[in-house]
Parts: sequence; C-alpha cells; structure tokens
Amino acid sequence: MQTTFCGKKITSMLGILPEQEVYFEDEVGNYSFPEKQTLRLKRVMGYEKHRISKKSSTVSEFALFGLRHMLSQSWIRKEDIGAVIVVTLCPDYFVPHVSTILHGELDLDEDVICMDIAQGCCGFLVGLFESFLLLEHMGEKKVVLINADILSHKVSERDRNDYPLIGDGAAITVVENSHDNTKVYYEMHTNGSMGDALKIPAGAFRQPSNAETGIMRDIGDGNFKSLDHMHMDGSAVFNFVQTKVPPMLEHALLETGYTVDDLDYYLFHQPNKFMLQKLAQKVGIPYEKMPMNLVENYGNPSGSSIPLVTVHNLQEQLKEQKYKCCLSAFGSGLAWGAIIMELGKLENCEMLISDL
Repeated sequence: MQTTFCGKKITSMLGILPEQEVYFEDEVGNYSFPEKQTLRLKRVMGYEKHRISKKSSTVSEFALFGLRHMLSQSWIRKEDIGAVIVVTLCPDYFVPHVSTILHGELDLDEDVICMDIAQGCCGFLVGLFESFLLLEHMGEKKVVLINADILSHKVSERDRNDYPLIGDGAAITVVENSHDNTKVYYEMHTNGSMGDALKIPAGAFRQPSNAETGIMRDIGDGNFKSLDHMHMDGSAVFNFVQTKVPPMLEHALLETGYTVDDLDYYLFHQPNKFMLQKLAQKVGIPYEKMPMNLVENYGNPSGSSIPLVTVHNLQEQLKEQKYKCCLSAFGSGLAWGAIIMELGKLENCEMLISDL
C-alpha cells in the first residue's frame, strides 16, 4: 500500500527511558557459551549496554511519566488533545486499553478518541498513519501518539540471540495539521506467512501461559527460553530485511523524485548495527546519514526505536531547522514500511530518564 498525505506535521518528540542501565559484559555469564566467543558479538552487533525496566513497570506508567512532563512544561494543553493513540505489544491488561487508562488518569475530555494498536517494529509508522487519518477530522486538535514497550519482560535472560539487543522505553509524538501543503509519502507492506520468524508462542488465548509453557529449555542452539518468551529466527529476519527493504526504499525514492543523496537523514528501526550497516551498503546510504547507535546505548526498543534514535541523535538540530528524512521500519508481522517527509522546526524535543 502506498499513499500521500498533505498538510501534516510532527511538532514535538519526547523519549522516555528506564533508569536501569545494564552492560553487555555483565550479562556474559548468563549464556551457555564461552565468554570469549560471546564478547566477539559486542563489536560485530554493536552491543554495549541496554536499558531494562523494573519487572513491576508498565507501559501506562511510562506514558504517564512523559505526558505529565509535557503538560507541566506546556508542550501541549489537555484541551488541545483530540486523540490518544497507544501502539504497544505490552498492554497493562487485555481490558481496559492503555489509552483509556491514560484518559482517566489525565481526566481528558469525553470527546477525545482513545485507541490502542498492537504493532511491534513498525509501530511508529503505523501510529503515524492512524494519526494522519484522524487529523483529517480534527481541525486544530492534536494527536498524541505513544509508542512504548517493555519487551525485556518477555525475553529470556539466557537467550544470547535476543536478550543483549532488547531494550525498554517509550516515545511520545505530537502530530497535528499544518497550514502549508507539505506532502508526506507513505508506503507499507506485510507478509503474514513469515510471521513465525518473530513470535511469542504462549500467553494469549491460543496457548495460555501455564506451568508447562514456563519451563526453560535449550531450543537446540545453546539458548534457553520458554514458550512464554520471544522466539526469533535471526537468519530469517536478516534475510527478510536485506531482501524486502532495499527495493521498497528504491521505490519510495522513485515515487517522490528523490535520490539517495537528496535526503538528509535515514531514521530507521534499530534491530542491530550489523543489520543496518548491510542495509545501508545495499541501498547506497552513507553511514553518516543513518544513525545506528541506539542498540549500543539503549537496546532495541521495538516500535519506539525511530523516535528514540531521532531524539538521541538530532534533538538540538531538529529545533533549529527542517530536514528531508526517510523513516523506515521492518520486523514483526512480518511487516516493512517507509515514510518520506520533512522533519524539524520542532517546538520541543527531549529525552527523559524515568525511575521505572
């Protein structure tokens, strides 16, 4: 699917991270592999440290921490909010939804639309799509888009494939109508037949969690996890990204009339540094235009990775001027997509550390 939106803009971006910072070397003993072999991954994959939330922390707490900061600092007024969209794989409950929890905690107007979307790696792109659609009917009201996940709770600490790269965090983006006619190009694809490459087998209605699903086992490659944990076929995901994403990016550039060099930044989902480097090489994107440092600093925070890598690297620049940017994500679903838009002249752009 591809389309173009007109007159839409991002005006503020806030990143929220847990305070606990864990270094890769400190977890080497968790894995059933020789220490020297494990440490080689640090250089190849870009592992350094990641942010891990407390086991008691919830997505709604991350969102409230950020929203209360934004309201107290006058980033936005409650009466300006027309919709609250929460994109997460980690709801507090099956019911009520996180967005309605936030609505109640903040005492928002009853006309505010609240919506939860279950989406992982492409969560920021999907959230922006829904935000742009809602803004067609909101006039001067604004959409508050929240991307948040605490997936470390669902990844085995004895899984060397997944645990070193996982990170918890959230991002809140204010999206609104613009009086200019700036175009936003949007493209998204899905292949559900590949969905098992990224899967948490147990915990929902098809296979509820029980004593059996919680048993840790060697899955055959030296990594220990249970059915309640995330299972990722790393080779399948890598091949998917290298096969599907480059032609999509080339098509998006062709449709918008840009060359690779015309765009200022490529702000991509952050699975790991190695995968991004190979993707950049394949498309011909200069490394300096594609920040790849999120995993080494915070870990991979799922759907909030694009706004977090943006705030981490460009928070001061984005307050001063506008840039032509390609935002792209790829992963769970399996899904892949891209947005090409102007990003900048932000009213607010900041990173917060929470005690969650």
